Amino acid sequence: MLDYSYKDLYLPCGTSREVARQVLTEHAEYGSWELDRLRLYPDGSRRVRLRRKIIRVVRTM
Repeated sequence: MLDYSYKDLYLPCGTSREVARQVLTEHAEYGSWELDRLRLYPDGSRRVRLRRKIIRVVRTM
């Protein structure tokens, strides 16, 4: 069974689409995060939930 770690981000209403893309790209490339959910509110703000797999090491001995 896969376990995930989650990270929530808030992007305020003045954030452009290009800046939001850059922020999410940096998290994906350097932190191994992937997009789980993005919610765009009527005022233009965004709530983003990122996730990444938790790798558990199994002892062999």
